[in-house]
Amino acid sequence: MIQLQALIFDVDGTLADTERDGHRVAFNRAFAEAGLNWHWEDSLYGELLAIAGGKERIRFYLNKYLPDFQPPDDWDKFLANLHAIKTKYYGQLLATGAIPLRPGVKRLLQEARANNLRLAIATTSALPNVIALLKQHISPEWFEIIAAGDIVSAKKPAPDIYLYVLEKMGLTPDECLAFEDSHHGLQAALAAGLKTIITVNSYTQNQDFTGASLVIDCLGEPGQPFRVLAGNSGAATYVNLELLQQLLLLQPTKTI
Repeated sequence: MIQLQALIFDVDGTLADTERDGHRVAFNRAFAEAGLNWHWEDSLYGELLAIAGGKERIRFYLNKYLPDFQPPDDWDKFLANLHAIKTKYYGQLLATGAIPLRPGVKRLLQEARANNLRLAIATTSALPNVIALLKQHISPEWFEIIAAGDIVSAKKPAPDIYLYVLEKMGLTPDECLAFEDSHHGLQAALAAGLKTIITVNSYTQNQDFTGASLVIDCLGEPGQPFRVLAGNSGAATYVNLELLQQLLLLQPTKTI
């Protein structure tokens, strides 16, 4: 029987609800500092989340909504500088404790560590943002591999970030499970051959999660059960290693 060896986690929206009150706020503060009269409302940011990567998100916004905008410098330098300001503000928000981990995340990570499961991160979020979140709540050292930002050129929904993690860990997809919160994240994980658990949030709850092994509203806690949106959790009311081993042994997921 195949035994579960590792858990691979997305970050934004998966480990923590970082988007609405974290990244979105930080982007708006960066725009203000740069003297730009842009403001990303909640509904607009929900649309922009379809684009993976902060710099890519800014470029998409400009192409769609401000096509005549000309940066004061070359595009790459302008985007990099603006994103660096945003990262500064995001770190400040994290330091206030305003962005907690999602229910069940810390418990599951602790259970995995206690049972010698290997842990990894696969995200398009910038590395400083990931490290800041982990330092605030747990420790970056809990994770064997932290693959983040521009470490691969093709971002989700391309599978590259997951393939990178699998290669670095020396594992095959059938020995691991991925955790995501979005359609694009699911596509990336499935394309890498990984069975995937989805924990939806308010931005992603209506997206298509065909192919996921389990779709739930959160990982849950004893006394705070998850809500199953798709898939079969058996008698489990929160995600633990026993449930994950059962999900690993389900029939292979079809790539979408």
